[in-house]
Amino acid sequence: MTNPTIIVLEGDETGQELLVEALRVLDPSVTRLPVTLQHFDLSLGNRRKTKNQVVYDAGAAMQKTGLGLKAATITPGDPDDVGSPNALLREILDAQVILRTGRRIPRIHPIAGVHAPIAVVRMAVDGSYGAKEWREGEGLEETAWSTQKITRRTCRIVAEFAFRHAEKTGAKVFGGPKYTVSPLYEGMLKEEMDAAAKRHPSVRYEPQLIDATYALLLETNGEALVIPALNRDGDVMSDLVLKMFGSIAGAESLVIRFDDDFNAQVVMAEAPHGTAPSLMGKNVANPMAMILAAAALLGYINTDAAKRANRAIREATLEAVYDGIRTSDIGGSASTTQFTDEVIRRTNAKMEIWETL
Repeated sequence: MTNPTIIVLEGDETGQELLVEALRVLDPSVTRLPVTLQHFDLSLGNRRKTKNQVVYDAGAAMQKTGLGLKAATITPGDPDDVGSPNALLREILDAQVILRTGRRIPRIHPIAGVHAPIAVVRMAVDGSYGAKEWREGEGLEETAWSTQKITRRTCRIVAEFAFRHAEKTGAKVFGGPKYTVSPLYEGMLKEEMDAAAKRHPSVRYEPQLIDATYALLLETNGEALVIPALNRDGDVMSDLVLKMFGSIAGAESLVIRFDDDFNAQVVMAEAPHGTAPSLMGKNVANPMAMILAAAALLGYINTDAAKRANRAIREATLEAVYDGIRTSDIGGSASTTQFTDEVIRRTNAKMEIWETL
């Protein structure tokens, strides 16, 4: 992939502002990596205008290039509106996994006991998201119904990826669904976790019910963990895990589609946080997650130049925080653009020095 194309999915409010910052870091003058950017406007207004056709077009483009960078977008509350572009994109891509990893932010104190990374391997589709819902009856007799589904294939990919990721990072596979209450539905993921454990005997495996997982996270002894989870469980769990390390804006989120041999076919990177309307236009939001999302995409381009750029951006971002260049959410006073400027300066320096060496 000599001249990769990244599909850029523009968004709403502060989400769009932070995307612009990440694109500044991806500029070839910084990364020394020529990339083509193809833009799609996924703002709420344009999704309404096109009746979500722009979402389908963006998804089709990502299926061709394999790479996407998405800004945070607004999901309207009205069920008759355009809905969530995130859920729709995951269905279009046939994605199975969302990977979010909480990791230490330099000189930011995490929750006591937390030290090593905690990765949440979340099911990307099905479950509560996209479930069929309806109501029957009136008054106090009105009843709300929800019909959810998961598939064996998705459960197997989530479990297998969790064990492979743990094997790669030296972590323990920990947690799981509430299979005692739901042995047929949630139990399907537990069955696949147990099967994956047999395929990877060298990986430490400690299954727990989801409620026990939450409780035990507060008593962690600092070891690296990989937590496979159903869609909604993983959504809630990942927000908690990221915040345990200091800020939900401290790490990227990856939506991944795998082939039958567990090779990543499509990767869409994004920030795990929302559009933060209260911060819009104030130049104070933390761009770390979007910058790290952009860097993570480069890690899926199989060239030495892309991997160098990936490492340079990641190191530059964390070193800036270490040296006190921080936005207010992690105890600093730097503006959004000041932080990005510093990441660009440090990335440029690394790339030039490495070229010299």
